[in-house]
Amino acid sequence: MPRLVLLSGWGVDRRIWAPLEAHWPADIDVLSVDWPGYGHQLALPENASLDQLAEAMVDRLPEDAVWVGWSLGGLLATALLDTLPAPRGLVLLGAGERFCADDGVSNDELASFRRAFTRDPKVTWQHFLRWQAQGEPNPRHAHRQLQALLGDQPSADHATLATGLDWLATLDNTQRLNTPVCPVIRLVGEHDPLVGQRARDRARRLAHAGHCPMLSKPATLAAVLAEQASALAVKDTV
Repeated sequence: MPRLVLLSGWGVDRRIWAPLEAHWPADIDVLSVDWPGYGHQLALPENASLDQLAEAMVDRLPEDAVWVGWSLGGLLATALLDTLPAPRGLVLLGAGERFCADDGVSNDELASFRRAFTRDPKVTWQHFLRWQAQGEPNPRHAHRQLQALLGDQPSADHATLATGLDWLATLDNTQRLNTPVCPVIRLVGEHDPLVGQRARDRARRLAHAGHCPMLSKPATLAAVLAEQASALAVKDTV
C-alpha cells in the first residue's frame, strides 16, 4: 500500500492536514507527523543543528514512504536527505530551493519579520497566518480556517519557532535538488504569495489555490498526492 508522510511548515503543526482526511482514497496509508517542539513532540535544544533534527525524526520518516513537505517542512525534508535513508519520493508543496527569492519573499522582508517576532512572537505568528492565507480564492475564509484548526497561539515554544526562522533564512537546497537522491515532485498553488515566480514555473500548479491548498482545495490536493504516492510505489517495485 502506498504511504505518505505529511510534514507541516513554520509555526503550524500536523492539524493543518485535517481538511484532507475526508478525501484520501482507501488504498493510501497516510501519516501526518509533527516536527520536534510542535504538538506533543519534545523540543530540540536551542539553536539545534540539522543533525539533531535528523536524529529526532529518523523513526518518523520511513524510507518506504513518500515524504510531503509543505513550506519550511519541504526545506527541512530536503535537507534531511543528507543524513536519513532516502524515501521513495519527496513532494515539495509550496517550497523551492530556498525560502527567500528575488521574485518572491525577499531577504529584507524575512529580516523584518524576524525582528517583529523578537518584539512580539504571538502577534507576529498571527500575522504569518494571515500572510499564508493570501492567494487563496477567499483569504478571509482561509484565515478563519487556520484559526479554527490551530487556535490563537502556536503549539511550539519560542525557541523552536526562532530556530525555524533561522532555517528559513539560511537553508539552501540548490545542490541537493540538482542531484537528488530520490524522485522529487514540486507542487505549488498558482497564486502562492510565498513562492517566487521562477519556482512556481518549475512546479506543477494547483489552480485557484495559494500557499494553503489543503484549506482551499483539499479534494484536489489529496487526489494529486495520492496519485504521486501510487506512481512512485509502482516505480519502486519495477
